[in-house]
Amino acid sequence: MTDTISSTGAPMQNMRLTARALLLGDRLDVAGLERSDVLSTTPLAFRAGQDGFVALFRYGVAVLVGLTPLEEDEVIRGLRQRIRGEFARHEEETAIIEISPDRDDQIPPGGPIFIKQLSTERLIVIADALSKSATLARDEREASAAFELVEPSVQHLAANGRRPRDRRRILKQVGQALLVRQRMSGGVAVEEKPDVLWDRPDLERLYARLEDEYELKERATALHRKLEVLGDTAQALTDIIDTERSLRLELIIVLLILFEIFITFYQMWAGTPGH
Repeated sequence: MTDTISSTGAPMQNMRLTARALLLGDRLDVAGLERSDVLSTTPLAFRAGQDGFVALFRYGVAVLVGLTPLEEDEVIRGLRQRIRGEFARHEEETAIIEISPDRDDQIPPGGPIFIKQLSTERLIVIADALSKSATLARDEREASAAFELVEPSVQHLAANGRRPRDRRRILKQVGQALLVRQRMSGGVAVEEKPDVLWDRPDLERLYARLEDEYELKERATALHRKLEVLGDTAQALTDIIDTERSLRLELIIVLLILFEIFITFYQMWAGTPGH
């Protein structure tokens, strides 16, 4: 693809742009969103505003580059009907992109993302990394909230050797933990690279630097471990509840058998001659 140019037709060089990734909801329906200015189909990317760029990801993220606040609001309003399971709080990841023809594509510690040219492929690579970072941020927050919810029951079990008496609350905690695990397990595959790298292997280094900058692999690995612990904890609490229920049922059955034996002996004793 050709370099992205401004509305005046001049290449955009030696300037800075703000890129914002917004996690809008569980899913973003991009089917049928055909436009005459489409730059990419995976993800769907197109020009917006005066000199802006938008990339939409099906897992609920919109990445906005070079747009004014008013232009951003306009884009989000246009997407509202396509958001499935919209979040009350939009997770956000922001980065500064600096076009510097004299530099190689690089990301200095604490600095902006330097790119040689403002090409569509580079913007897609950056958008992919930002979208995954925003998604991971929400997943990490959800996992931490689930741990905090289940932790009191686990502490009570460790201290007293039995689960808390409020069985309904325990079931609610287990349900929340399993819901978080299910939602995050079916989310974005952070380990997958953007499709654009198949056509532009020369951008592999840029994507690798973005992966390192936002610690995508490390965060994904840590999150998967949390999910495993969360699932194991929920399973353990569920097993305890099931075991206690089974023991109660067995006790009830034993008592009923004893009662029936008692009634039988009583009837035998009452029917004995002389009584």
